[in-house]
Amino acid sequence: MLDEIVGQEHITTTLSNALKKGMISHAYLFTGPRGVGKTSIARILAHEVNGLPYDQEASHLDIIEIDAASNRRIEEIRDLRDKVHTAPTSSQYKVYIIDEVHMLTKEAFNALLKTLEEPPAHVIFILATTEIHKVPETIISRTQRFTFKPIEPAKALSHLRHIAKTEKITISDEALMLIAEHGGGSFRDSISLLDQISGVRQDKIETVDVEAMLGLAPHSAIKQLLTLLVANASPKDIHAYVRQLSEQGIAATQIAKQLQSLIKHQLVNGELAMELEEATALMRKLLAVSASANSDDALLIALLESIKPGQPAVKTPAPKLVEQVVVTEEVVIQQQAPLPAEPPAKKAVAPAKTKDSAPLSSGVDFWDETLATVKQSYNTLYGILRMAHPELSDQTLTLKFTFPFHQKRINETQNRQLLSDIIQRQTGQIYELICIVEKTGSKKPRALSKKPETNKTLQTISDIFGDAEVIE
Repeated sequence: MLDEIVGQEHITTTLSNALKKGMISHAYLFTGPRGVGKTSIARILAHEVNGLPYDQEASHLDIIEIDAASNRRIEEIRDLRDKVHTAPTSSQYKVYIIDEVHMLTKEAFNALLKTLEEPPAHVIFILATTEIHKVPETIISRTQRFTFKPIEPAKALSHLRHIAKTEKITISDEALMLIAEHGGGSFRDSISLLDQISGVRQDKIETVDVEAMLGLAPHSAIKQLLTLLVANASPKDIHAYVRQLSEQGIAATQIAKQLQSLIKHQLVNGELAMELEEATALMRKLLAVSASANSDDALLIALLESIKPGQPAVKTPAPKLVEQVVVTEEVVIQQQAPLPAEPPAKKAVAPAKTKDSAPLSSGVDFWDETLATVKQSYNTLYGILRMAHPELSDQTLTLKFTFPFHQKRINETQNRQLLSDIIQRQTGQIYELICIVEKTGSKKPRALSKKPETNKTLQTISDIFGDAEVIE
């Protein structure tokens, strides 16, 4: 069984060879980060020294597990010291597995030390801890110490792929790698994340699904943020970009962590366009964001301090979103998620080309440019705005819609602010935005599909939501 363990071969090989030679120690100490297999290997070792088949669900009277966090007092250890002299019930050795041994009190350690100094021949202790610095040297010196290491991402990916195949979970390798990386070298955490994400959707799970579950910013959005810093974007634009990420539910601490990781990756691979001193200073400030009482301001300050004064600034695009309208059995499902790093493998059936907007009136000469800008980053919002009839009077822009749904969507605070910001950047002026519903009669249907039986349904969807696409 030890040879089946993945990721700790330097330990399992040593233990297996020792068992074959009959070289069994009376006390082992397993140290290392959480979730890397310390307790699992301890259980397997306890079974193998006794020649017992290992079963995760079964228990054995001669293999006793003790949680030191719950049994840390001297009374519990004294009770253990009295019981170790009792012979095993049916096995050669009585094995005590003490998990999180660093939680024992000083008095309890002293009581355990007495037993480790003169253990009965039929007793084996296996101690496990994530905080070796809290274990007294007197205890460490009386054990065989094995140091566990974090699981390598490649091995974690291979193991997760095997689990996904066994459990019939359809998931891309990119999504599995993201899970492995987020697991931080812990098998337990990675497997727990895979189990959690398996219930998200029935079809293939992609990177975008994992990012959404973990609250991560899209990789493309973090790359764009770094591009803005390298290009010396204005403080206003950097603040707007970070705010838009925040409005998508991305925490400042997560943005800082991902940006720091990206800078580190590009720095190591010689891809970073920053000076070394500038990059290390920014990384140091980003690492401090998570410890700040106000992480949002800490992140903004760290980003703004990286701007070089007196150099030209660039404009920033909004973080992109994937927005689809999926038509299935005359049911419309709208989905919105962060843009993945790679485009989808399958291409949607494109709708017939139509004019980008309703005819302009009352001198709204910037409307076409506004629609083009919105279309680049917000497809659904564009689909609604292109149905509007704009009218300009003094500093008031009135958008007339046929359907109340369109008026309601544009009146949402986030959409109103986004539209107002775009118009202000393009015109240099602030306009009061008014959305109203005005019945203008039926519109001429637009052909969205070559299949006659679905034209009516697709036309209705197009009139309400804007252009629809049938995802094959």
